Amino acid sequence: MNILLTSAGRRSYLVKFFKQALNGKGKVFVSNSDSQSPAFQIADESVTTPLIYDQNYIPFLIEFCKANDIKAILPLFDVDVFVLAKNKDCFLKAGIQVVVGDWQNIAFCNDKLATFNKLNDNNILVPKTINQLAQAKDLITKGALKFPLIVKPRWGMGSIGMYEAVNESELEVFYSKCLRDIKNGYLIYESNDDIENSVIIQEKIKAVEFGLDVINDLNGMYQTTIVKKKNAMRSGETDSATVINAPELKKLGEKLSTIVQHPGNLDVDVLFNGKDYYVLELNARFGGGYPFTHLSGVNLPLAIVKWLQGDSVIDELRENHGVSGYKDLVVRTLSIEEGSI
Repeated sequence: MNILLTSAGRRSYLVKFFKQALNGKGKVFVSNSDSQSPAFQIADESVTTPLIYDQNYIPFLIEFCKANDIKAILPLFDVDVFVLAKNKDCFLKAGIQVVVGDWQNIAFCNDKLATFNKLNDNNILVPKTINQLAQAKDLITKGALKFPLIVKPRWGMGSIGMYEAVNESELEVFYSKCLRDIKNGYLIYESNDDIENSVIIQEKIKAVEFGLDVINDLNGMYQTTIVKKKNAMRSGETDSATVINAPELKKLGEKLSTIVQHPGNLDVDVLFNGKDYYVLELNARFGGGYPFTHLSGVNLPLAIVKWLQGDSVIDELRENHGVSGYKDLVVRTLSIEEGSI
């Protein structure tokens, strides 16, 4: 069985995990719109694609999969997850399974305002979230919203365009700056349909941070939740974490599973203020904190391969608690120009 990881970027560790899972019984292909992606150096085969929102992107991937006998695709980037979810039926007609959920559920995961509304409706605590500057100012005046406040893209990822405002002057400046960041970068793609409402203002909760890997089978049926206490962050991604046993958070993960009904992994950011747990973000894909789950003994890539082959999964999703990890930096040679000294 051959598998394609799209928008692979710097997720070289996932390429390795899937190669180990296939164990020589198939190839791991990777794709990206940037030919200088480090994951290209690790994969069995690689291809440079059109941009995700290019009209040729989906036809290109389908033809590439047909030509290389690729039976399954796993997207690793939020925008890519949404686009592939909307075109899932096109791939199925070609005999290719895309491991993503329904596009409507992906849409509310990617949209932080929709996440707030959806989880609020399901009695799950979420930091107070507003997408109108005037409304935020009114709430501040009434004492219903207090500084510091987080200003960030409604459709965002990592820490791109995120600022912390400690007074009203900063709030106005950062709101405008965040909107400019969105318009001048690739966040414009998802934000374009509602660009004037593409910035959100969110209460800042002083809290301990946790990451959840909520794992479903490929039919969206709940399997388990792996809980990680975050020890360090870098550019909006978990840099160090410890896998722990936290029954209350596992219960929260199971509830989220029934709401999102995703196949594979749901990456969840959770805040604990000493009293309550607040869900900050949902990412319906492998997140940057998955390597710490893998270190604990869980092997989701192998589980996915087995599910794709119709095999049962038992020990692959059992974690060991108390396992800590830290990400390292690796430098790779991407290319050598002719004539260089």
